[in-house]
Amino acid sequence: MRRTHNRFPVSQPSSCSVMNSNVENLPPHIIRQVYKEVSTLTSDPPEGIKIFPNEEDITDVQVSIEGPEGTPYAGGIFRMKLILGKDFPAAPPKGYFLTKIFHPNISTNGEICVNVLKKDWKAELGIRHVLLTIKCLLIHPNPESALNEEAGRLLLENYEEYASRAKLMTEIHAQASNFRGKDPTDPCSSASATVANGDGPMAKKHAGDRDKKLAAKKKTDKKRALRRL
Repeated sequence: MRRTHNRFPVSQPSSCSVMNSNVENLPPHIIRQVYKEVSTLTSDPPEGIKIFPNEEDITDVQVSIEGPEGTPYAGGIFRMKLILGKDFPAAPPKGYFLTKIFHPNISTNGEICVNVLKKDWKAELGIRHVLLTIKCLLIHPNPESALNEEAGRLLLENYEEYASRAKLMTEIHAQASNFRGKDPTDPCSSASATVANGDGPMAKKHAGDRDKKLAAKKKTDKKRALRRL
């Protein structure tokens, strides 16, 4: 019998995977350092920030940030992530908002523009400092380095219109109910996938109707079974 060799691993990556893990590219002492800091942040997070460790990829740091009071983002919960590249901590992590937000320093695709992730990065700063800086960015936007030019222009020329747009986006995309029951480390689980994943109000209504029909059918089947006894 001719023997065949399997060229591919048994477990294939999820169709939702968007990038490969950088764990294998980092030296062991850096992996231990990252694991220690992420564990500390998980058990003792900064105020208004929660960390959701990705057990399969420690270089993919999933985070939620509460919108600061007194800002158009108040009442919202914003999901974001930090990606630690193969040169971390010599090079800064990359930061992305996963929740849609109207902000001068956050592009429409979620990319974050803040100096600590660019020219002001130092290896000793750490993940906590980055997260606190990003939270402060929600309080003090910087229109001079805008990735979202419209948001930057409105912030300078018409703050009321800027605040109104930002608040509306927060109400639509950043409500806690959008994330209830979802795994923050699952790239398929996002507010933008609510309808696609069958979590919208119509899907819930149909699910409720289906459950009622199943319960009625079970009750009928039970009565028939009792008659046979």
